[in-house]
Amino acid sequence: MADTVQYKLERMVDELDDLERKGIFTRQEIAEIVKQRRKFEYRLKRPSPLKQDFLAYIDYETQLDSLRRLRKKSVARELEKQGDKRRRRNKKSVSDFAGISRIVEIYRIAVMRFKGDLELWFRYLEFCKDKKNGRMKKVLAQLIRFHPKAPGVWIYAAAWEFDHNLNVSAARALMQNGLRVCPHSEDLWVEYLRMELTYLNKLRVRKVALGEEKENVVHDYDMLLDEERGNDDGSNAGTEVSEKKVDLFREKGLLILQTIYTGAVEALPSSFGLRKRLLEILEATDLTHSEEMHKEMLSDMKRDFSREPEYWDWLARLEMTDSKSMSEMSVTLALPQFQKAIQVYEEALQFLPSPMMFNLYIKFLMDAIAPKGGENDPSKVSSPTEDYISHLLVVYEKADVVGYMTEDLACQYVSFYLQLGRFDEARKLADRLCSGKLSDSEKLWILRASMEIKSFTDDTSAPSKDDFQYVLGLLRSALTKVSISQAEDLWLMALNFFAKQKKYLDKLVEMSLISVAKDGGSDDGFSLSSVIVNFMLQKDGIHKARKTYKRFLALPHPGLALYRCCIELEVNLASVGDKDCLANARKLYESALATYGQDVTLWQNYHSMEIKLGTSETANAVCWRARKTLKNSAAFVAAPDLY
Repeated sequence: MADTVQYKLERMVDELDDLERKGIFTRQEIAEIVKQRRKFEYRLKRPSPLKQDFLAYIDYETQLDSLRRLRKKSVARELEKQGDKRRRRNKKSVSDFAGISRIVEIYRIAVMRFKGDLELWFRYLEFCKDKKNGRMKKVLAQLIRFHPKAPGVWIYAAAWEFDHNLNVSAARALMQNGLRVCPHSEDLWVEYLRMELTYLNKLRVRKVALGEEKENVVHDYDMLLDEERGNDDGSNAGTEVSEKKVDLFREKGLLILQTIYTGAVEALPSSFGLRKRLLEILEATDLTHSEEMHKEMLSDMKRDFSREPEYWDWLARLEMTDSKSMSEMSVTLALPQFQKAIQVYEEALQFLPSPMMFNLYIKFLMDAIAPKGGENDPSKVSSPTEDYISHLLVVYEKADVVGYMTEDLACQYVSFYLQLGRFDEARKLADRLCSGKLSDSEKLWILRASMEIKSFTDDTSAPSKDDFQYVLGLLRSALTKVSISQAEDLWLMALNFFAKQKKYLDKLVEMSLISVAKDGGSDDGFSLSSVIVNFMLQKDGIHKARKTYKRFLALPHPGLALYRCCIELEVNLASVGDKDCLANARKLYESALATYGQDVTLWQNYHSMEIKLGTSETANAVCWRARKTLKNSAAFVAAPDLY
């Protein structure tokens, strides 16, 4: 390895001598360059060099070459002041080419080492394109050989031939080869169509520049299309169209689009996204008989995708494209385009009734209701929007009647009434939905309970005894159906609501004990038992909190999070001199370790507490037990001894 590195460094002698002779770098700087290159070369000669090693070497050489160019310009300015006799020193020599050649060689080795890294390949190509060193074709050929199944490679190669090398025939050949290898790539089909139409547009511009009599431009394009169509009708058709004074370029563009569209549909018959992209290209291009082609494409899409809700949603929104955007249009249900969109959705519900279809329909109407300012508050919109609101409520009701009311739709339905300020109607609706087939819906129960609690909280008058009893019964129904992890906000809201009602708060604590016993405590994340213990600590003090956490710890699986919370509570009090709290903390640690004996952090915290609050003997005893108990004793790092 050392001989190879030394050989490479010796081959740099001519370049380095040239840099010193021109005055671009000093001898000390050249020595530093050699030192850095030796370091990078040794990295690359390791048994398993990293990609980052190559990139770091390339970045260093790139910065070095940039510095060389700046120094060269500075030396050239100095030579201009000294006269013409010394300008020969500024002519191009080996040092002007060696840096780029070295970077290219590093890239070559890197891509051969990491053949599957497309990002590295594209960095290599961008460098070659930027430096114009004549290696683009060779590198592209290598990339295509290693990654023929990557559509982006074919697109990149064709784009370079088309835009930079100005070789349309080569670009077309690359695209067609790519489609043979990757016939199921949407991007390849779309980019191929764009390339052909772009070239046709360039020919049209050339025709205008050369004059209308230069019909040979069209015939040249006919010859290029012969290989694609496989017949010789191009020039004859061009002559006939010329005689009829029809725009040949628009005609040719339509033929190209039809040909590519047919091939794309055959290759990807189930791709709805491809059809949309091709239709967008047709709408953005001025072609002859484009309306007929537009109708044909829409007919094919209805035939192939009428069983997909996404198609109907797209078709309805397509009716609005000729008018203003949803946020800017006049808010009226009588808008013709809007009526057409409504008809599409209604037809979809008749042809394809489904929860997804209702959801898309409702989202469309909600977009129409949203005011111009972007605030999605239906209660503050202008009066014409009442038509939208009424229609939206009808759609919600229809989804409920036909049996397609899902959990998400039900929550949206109730929330919409709340946004309108119709609390009583929202309340009745939530009650009816929770009593029906959505009685097991966690989200709906949470929404209903939180809605009731918030209504009593916002009310200026104090809740009555019946109100508290009603909310407690509702919470009991909701929390027995909802897991603890899903009802975090609801539990916090309930605790704050019953904070001053001891009788109902005690019942809420009993409910929490039942929930923890059923679902188990949490080892991390939200811990209901920890929240209630802290709540009791702040409200009634340490004795009530200690009594509460003992009840939770008596359950089958209280959870590590509760142990941590209780330990923290006792340690904080022990740190101010309460020895009973230190004893309680030790008991809690021992109880926690009986279940979580392999938790390294728990042992570390125990040891740290003994160092701070206990004695050296107790701390050493904990450390010895931890190393003996833990299977991976090396993971246990004893806290620093404070004595």
